[in-house]
Amino acid sequence: MNTHTFKIIACTGFALFAFAGNSVLCRLALGDGAIDAASFTAIRLFSGIIMLGVILLATKNNQTPPAKGSWSAAFMLFLYAITFSFAYISLDTGTGALILFGAVQLTMIIASLLSGTKLHVTEWLGTLIAFSGFVYLVQPSLSTPSFTGFVLMTIAGIAWGVYTLKGRGTKSPLADTSYNFLRTLPFILLLMLPIIYSSHLSREGIFLAVLSGAIASGIGYAVWYIALKGLSVIQAAVVQLTVPIIAALGGVIFANEIISLQLVLSSLMVLGGILIVLIGRYYVNGLAANKTS
Repeated sequence: MNTHTFKIIACTGFALFAFAGNSVLCRLALGDGAIDAASFTAIRLFSGIIMLGVILLATKNNQTPPAKGSWSAAFMLFLYAITFSFAYISLDTGTGALILFGAVQLTMIIASLLSGTKLHVTEWLGTLIAFSGFVYLVQPSLSTPSFTGFVLMTIAGIAWGVYTLKGRGTKSPLADTSYNFLRTLPFILLLMLPIIYSSHLSREGIFLAVLSGAIASGIGYAVWYIALKGLSVIQAAVVQLTVPIIAALGGVIFANEIISLQLVLSSLMVLGGILIVLIGRYYVNGLAANKTS
């Protein structure tokens, strides 16, 4: 394994754990009523701005002008964050996760197909197995979602899928992520002005929002942009299905939840499907090359 491959694997792993941590922090804050959804979103994004700004200034290279991100990516980031928070007001965790990651995966696969990419049969098979494993994990907790919650979480998934796609060509992940977060500031102000006197805050809620923004979102998203340099669109879409598995295992470790046979089987399906997507095409192409040689 060369250094570049190891870097991509390490960054991907860190980002996925950050995403899972983000979900846990959001559920803890909103589920317990420690903070309202708008304030959680605002503090989360603002904390990301501060954290990334400090890191960018500390690592600034004067010889290479930093990237500036884009307003479109910043809007998608804000749209994801705000709809994600408000969707969980009316959705249970399992239903929300299924809608979110299903929308992310479908958005990225459709975008890949529209760009002219043809999926290998192994990529179709792996994607189907991985998504089936995810559905099997959350199926027992599914309930009929509210129409508003369904629409909001679907928008969140589409927005995150588009934000991910916009980061695949970045040459400066940290700078792009920092400026994307910074550009959400006008949206944050517009969000908070109407509710400045009616927001619900607590120390616990603020603390969870800061952790979510500074660590799980700010640093996590910058590392994800680095990982995207070595992942195809399909690979990036499918590996994100590990996030619910990681979050479920986090519940076992930190919330004393029981490891069930269902969790084990669904984990094997998701991880097995991802393995097929990641190595299937190269394995089949290798066999074809050997036959023609």
